[in-house]
Amino acid sequence: MPKTITPDDVPGLLAPGMTVFVAGGANEPVTVLDALRRRPAAAAGVTWIQSIVPGLNRFDFCSLHEEAHAVAFFITPETRASYRAGRIDFVPCQLRAVADLLGEGLAIDLAIMSVSAPRDGAREGAADFGAGLNCDYVDVVFERARQVVAEVNPALPDPPDGPRIAAGDIDFAVPVDRPPDPFPLPVPDDTARAIARNVAALVRDGDTIQTGIGSIPYAVLGALREKNDLGLHSGILDDGVMELVERGVINGARKTIDRGRHVTAYAIGSPALYDWLGERPDVRFRPVNYTHGAGTLARIDRFVSINSALEIDLAGQVNAEMIRGAQVTGTGGSVDFMRGAAGSRGGRSIVALGATAAGGRVSRIVPRLGEGNAATALRTDVDFVVTEHGVADLRHRPERARAAALAAIAAPGFRSELEAAGRP
Repeated sequence: MPKTITPDDVPGLLAPGMTVFVAGGANEPVTVLDALRRRPAAAAGVTWIQSIVPGLNRFDFCSLHEEAHAVAFFITPETRASYRAGRIDFVPCQLRAVADLLGEGLAIDLAIMSVSAPRDGAREGAADFGAGLNCDYVDVVFERARQVVAEVNPALPDPPDGPRIAAGDIDFAVPVDRPPDPFPLPVPDDTARAIARNVAALVRDGDTIQTGIGSIPYAVLGALREKNDLGLHSGILDDGVMELVERGVINGARKTIDRGRHVTAYAIGSPALYDWLGERPDVRFRPVNYTHGAGTLARIDRFVSINSALEIDLAGQVNAEMIRGAQVTGTGGSVDFMRGAAGSRGGRSIVALGATAAGGRVSRIVPRLGEGNAATALRTDVDFVVTEHGVADLRHRPERARAAALAAIAAPGFRSELEAAGRP
């Protein structure tokens, strides 16, 4: 049985030289993090790793103490200063491969997370706990962590078809009672809605889709309202998915695996979404080893990955993480899904982005990726590129034809320059 402690006891478990994993998403252990802020000296000499959702998880562990260090897979506005100061080691890593790093490459001395309280009012320690709204790395973390601290939170929804955590796997239980932080719903603009309509034209009844977060993915879900028998297999689930499930658009009726189930690793969104998930046995939460695994995705016929980008060049290379050579986010799981779509019978990968940035002054379709920018996805990973101006089908097309197709969906003011750049 876990030992019950208070949030203010947790800093006393830390020591220099330790590596500490902290859960993210809606499972972030906020009460314990508040206790760390009150005793920042405890973070000295500790290496921190957090599985984050940009825009929701904003804690910079390096800000606790000048001798704190972090390993990160995303850079956020809140952590950018520590990254530039050399105190964060950024690892460019697809999300599925992060599980390998946690499972093999790092020794985790302590894991801190939130779990749902035992079901049916069972006595704490006498029943399993729920993994809550984020089970991305729960399998490898419990296998590898030497000790586990869990906020046991009755206000954290316990989805019926999610991983169970045995009481014996938790060393210290911190009783808390606070609802998970909501994630603001995007407000798509006219450009996002135009892009979404073009994406929706590529999705057929019976397809299984994957989407990300942000205004374009949210708009895409809204544009799919008239489709039928869609499946969902994704890294993340939000209010847009809830709406389509409630409408019967997403029902998983034609899925070749997990039929009738909507599969995700984590969920973020409104309080209404969180309450809904606690009562939905058809939403299946699984770790990224399953949701992002190539073997899993290859078994899903007609799997359609839908992801966003910051820029794409005329060769079809995608940059989804850097601006002017600076890391502004992370590699994420998009390429896991793009390559999963390539291995799926009838699968397609779609990259959707606005044609311009900076108020129309900068084209997101460029002759070559910007100086210093890395390619998140290779030119061979992308089937369709979509902007508000149309769709470029890159499948099986030679270089010049690919470049011409991409130039044709750029903003009109940039097309002649791009057409010239695409000619030999």
